[in-house]
Amino acid sequence: MRKVTIVGGGQAGMQLAIGLRQKSYEVRVVSNRTPDDIRIGKVLSSQCMFDDALQSERDLGINFWERECPNVDGIGVILPAPDGSGKALDWAYRLDEPAQAVDQRVKIPGWMHHFETIGGELVIREAAVKDLERYSRDSDLVIVASGKGDIGRLFERDPARSPFDKPARALALTYLTGMTPYQPFSRVSFNLVPGIGEYFVFPALTTAGACEIMVFEGVPGGPMDCWDDVRTPDQHLARSKEILQKFMPWEAERCRHVALTDANGILAGRLTPTVRKPVGQLPSGAFVLGMADAVVLNDPITGQGSNNAAKSVRIYLKSILDHGDRSFDRAWMQRTFDIYWDYAQWVTGWTNALLMPPPPHVVKILVAAQNTPRIGRAFVNGFDDPRTFFPWLADPAEAERFIAQE
Repeated sequence: MRKVTIVGGGQAGMQLAIGLRQKSYEVRVVSNRTPDDIRIGKVLSSQCMFDDALQSERDLGINFWERECPNVDGIGVILPAPDGSGKALDWAYRLDEPAQAVDQRVKIPGWMHHFETIGGELVIREAAVKDLERYSRDSDLVIVASGKGDIGRLFERDPARSPFDKPARALALTYLTGMTPYQPFSRVSFNLVPGIGEYFVFPALTTAGACEIMVFEGVPGGPMDCWDDVRTPDQHLARSKEILQKFMPWEAERCRHVALTDANGILAGRLTPTVRKPVGQLPSGAFVLGMADAVVLNDPITGQGSNNAAKSVRIYLKSILDHGDRSFDRAWMQRTFDIYWDYAQWVTGWTNALLMPPPPHVVKILVAAQNTPRIGRAFVNGFDDPRTFFPWLADPAEAERFIAQE
C-alpha cells in the first residue's frame, strides 16, 4: 500500500487526503490545529465556491452541507458614480449553476472526522522541516498544502509569475446575520470603487446557520485601509458599516439590522499574491511537492482561493493515481504542477489584473453588460472557469470583437 503524507489540513489537504484514502492509499494529514480548534476559532476565509469546484467535492461524496447551505444564484456588479450621486452601473445575472460558501469552521472539522472514520491518520502538530525529513523517509510522497513558516520557504518565489512584492489590498471579512437579501435572486454583490477598493458580499453557511459574508478589499493607504486600530468585534462591525455608509450607501441600507454571527466571525490582514516553484528540496536531498496556496497564492478579490484548491486536488489526485507504483520523483512533481498551472495561470492573470486600475476596454465590457445579457452572462459565469475570460477580457481588440458579436 502506497503512503502519502499531506502537511496542511485545509480545503486542498483534506480533500486530497479523502480522495486518496477512498482509493486505499495509506494517508497521513498533519495539521497544526485540532478539529475543535478550527470549529471554535476565527473564520479562515470567504470561500465562495462555484459549480465546477463544488463538483469536485460531489465526486468524492463529501458535499455534506450542500442541502442546508444557501445558494448563491448569481453575480451583480455595481460601480458608484464618480460624483458620489449614486450608481453609474448596476446589473446582475444568474449563474448557470449556483455557487455556495460553507464556512471552513464547519467544513474542515467535518472532513477531518470523516477522514479518520475511513481510516486516515490525523496528526496534530506544527510541522517543521525536520518533520518533513522524517515523513519523506516513511512515505512514498510528501505534499505540502500549507505555505507558512519555514516549510513555506522551501518553495522559491517565482519572480516571472509574481508581479507583486507587497500586499495589493488591505483585507477584512465580516460574517453577519440579519442582512436584507437581494431580490429576485441571491448573488455575490460586487462593488468596485475606483481608487478606494472593492467590496463584495454573499450568502453562506456558518456554524450557527445561514449568514452573509462581507469581504473588504482596500487600496493600501486609502480610506478602506482602516483596520489596524480595530480591537474588538463590535469595533470591527462598526467599521464595516462606516465603510458602506460612506462609499456604498445602497449596501448600508441592507445592513440596518445586522449582527455578527459570533465574536470570531471577523478577520483582517494582508497577503502578497505569490507564485512559487512547486518542488522543495529538503536538506537531505529529498523532494516535497507544494500545492494550492502553498505555491499559488492569489488575492481574494476574485474569490478563487477555495476554487483553485479544489481544482488542484482533482489534478493532483489523478496524477497520483495514474502514476501507479512508480517513484514520485522531481520530474513527476514538476509535471503534476505544470498541469495545474495550465489552469491556474489564467486565474492568476485575471486576479492580478483586477488589482490594478481597470483599463478602458474592461470598463467598456462592464458597461455593455448592463444592456446585453450575452455579455453579462459570460462575465458572471467566468467565475466558474476563468479561462473563458480570455482573450476578450485581456485584449482591447478582442474585447471590441466580443462586444460586437451578434
